[in-house]
Amino acid sequence: MMKFAVIVSKKDPAGMNIKKFLDDVIVIDDETIFAENIDKEVDADILIFATKHQAKSGVASLSVHTPGNWGEAKFGGKDGEVCVAPANLLKKAMKLLENKKLEGFEVILECTHHGPFVSKPCMFIEIGSSENEWIREDAGKVIADVIKEIISTEVKGYKSAVGIGGLHHTPNFKKIILKSDIAISHVCPKYSLKSLDVVKLRKAMERTVPKSELVIVDWKGLGEHKQKVVDILEELDVDWKKTKDF
Repeated sequence: MMKFAVIVSKKDPAGMNIKKFLDDVIVIDDETIFAENIDKEVDADILIFATKHQAKSGVASLSVHTPGNWGEAKFGGKDGEVCVAPANLLKKAMKLLENKKLEGFEVILECTHHGPFVSKPCMFIEIGSSENEWIREDAGKVIADVIKEIISTEVKGYKSAVGIGGLHHTPNFKKIILKSDIAISHVCPKYSLKSLDVVKLRKAMERTVPKSELVIVDWKGLGEHKQKVVDILEELDVDWKKTKDF
C-alpha cells in the first residue's frame, strides 16, 4: 500500500482552505514551490501538494500537474530538471475533478512547471485562479474529496505518455486523458520548446510512473519548432503520435 503525504503552505489561502476538509495534512511555513527535498523529511511514497493556482486570465479552475523545469528554474526547483510524474494518479485526479467540478470552473491539466524538486513521485492539485476562488469552501471541499479518493482507492493502470507542444493549460492533452486509455505525465508546452533537448525528453519519460514509452505531439502547437522536435524524437528512436490521432 502506497503511503501519501498531503502538503500545504501557511502562506497559501487555497491550501489552508483545502486543509479544513482533510484530517491528515503537513503544513509548512514556506511556499510549496520552494519546498526543495521535502521528500527527505516526510515519511511517504507519494507527495500531493494542495495549493492555489494563479493566472492573469482569472479563469476559475481546478487543476493538476507535476512540478519541474524545462529551462531556467525561476520559481523553485532546478534548472532543466523535472520531478517524477505519477501519470495514473494525474489521470484519476482529472477524471474525478471533471465528475465533481463546480459550475463555472474549468478542469485543467497544466504543463510541467515550477518547483520544488523532489525525488519521489509528486503532483500539485490546485484551486485557481484568483483569491475569489482560493477561499471558496465548495472548491476546497471538491479538491479535498478528490485527494481522499485518490489516497483511499485503487488506481487503475494505464499506458503513460509525455506530451510536447501546445498551450500552458494543455487542452488537447486533457481530451486524451478523459477520452482514451492513455495517462499523460509531463508536458513541455510551446513556450518551453526552446529548452527541450534529447536528454530532457529522455529524463521526462524515465521520470514517469509507469515509465513512459510513448510521446504525444500537439503538432499545430509546435510553432517554429516542428523540425527540432522531429529530430529529437528520431534521435531517441521513440514511439510517437499526434494529438489528432486520438
